Amino acid sequence: MISTTDRPADQSLPPGSLMAAEIAEQPAAWRRLLTDGAAAGLEAAAALIRERAPRMVLFAARGTSDHAALYAKYLVEIEHGLAAGLVSPSTMTAYDARPDLRDVLMIGVSQSGGSPDLVRSLDVARAGGALTVAVTNNPGSPLAAAAHVHVDVLAGPERAVAATKSYTSQLLALHLLWDRVRGGNGGMAAALPDLGDSLLARDHEVAALAGRYRFAQRMLTTGRGYSYPTAREAALKLMETAYVSAQAFSGADLMHGPLALVEPQVPVFAVVAEGIGGTAMEPVLAGLAERSADVCCVGRPDAVAGAAVGFTLPSGTPEQLSPLLEIIPFQMLARHVAVDRGGDPDAPRGLRKVTETL
Repeated sequence: MISTTDRPADQSLPPGSLMAAEIAEQPAAWRRLLTDGAAAGLEAAAALIRERAPRMVLFAARGTSDHAALYAKYLVEIEHGLAAGLVSPSTMTAYDARPDLRDVLMIGVSQSGGSPDLVRSLDVARAGGALTVAVTNNPGSPLAAAAHVHVDVLAGPERAVAATKSYTSQLLALHLLWDRVRGGNGGMAAALPDLGDSLLARDHEVAALAGRYRFAQRMLTTGRGYSYPTAREAALKLMETAYVSAQAFSGADLMHGPLALVEPQVPVFAVVAEGIGGTAMEPVLAGLAERSADVCCVGRPDAVAGAAVGFTLPSGTPEQLSPLLEIIPFQMLARHVAVDRGGDPDAPRGLRKVTETL
């Protein structure tokens, strides 16, 4: 169920203006997190995690925030060697389950911090012995109050219904949190804001690509490793703004049954970043080529060169930080496709900012 007060777009602005403005604000939001870690609560949260030394990590999230949580799951398992998973909030809300969560860390990830099922999940987790952390864009939210400690992603007010800057700020906040858990200072991410600015300056390239997909009815997105959450978020953005039927698959899963969906009339967006995940996508690209797929590649220059069309990403970005850059061209693409189709991504049909589920 979705219920909150609608916030209609300003009718005096061109369609997509709010979404465009918030896409453009991302590098500035990242700079705030990189310079104001203490204000965000990163140090306090990291210190508490180190003190409690959890044996595993669970994430509770919905929608776009669920994709940020999936990114953090990869981060925790790969870089910290801890088992991690995504919970099903309904087990604790609708089914009234009360799991034993001693020595477990549960992180609730939400833009608004207002989803009742996430608040209830953190309440149950805390009662079950878990250390709880909330990662939101609202320090005064119910989710922040429910957790032992809160991390503010510092994205600033977000007026567009489709989340953009709050999503990448969640990614960065989760990276910085876990970097601090092991004593880091966030230096690996220092170049991201300037790289983000360089991608935003290429909006004209994405606008040219958008015309190719104006009449597409179905799309597929795919990626592996850290890029799989990007594929899922890209599909969601296209669905909620341009009303395209977009399905996301990991590269591994796509090569099984879903490969039957691939045909020249169905565009495939492949995220192929530098690193292990991008290398794992090479046989996927080969399989797509065998089916004469219309592939748009976002990522490494060599992978883009081998696709029908694409968008190159800056070289040298650490794989675990690439998702912050990968999603930007998809955000811009979703906006352009929506506007080209005569829609307004600032006011998607039937959607509101806070999702509440039973």
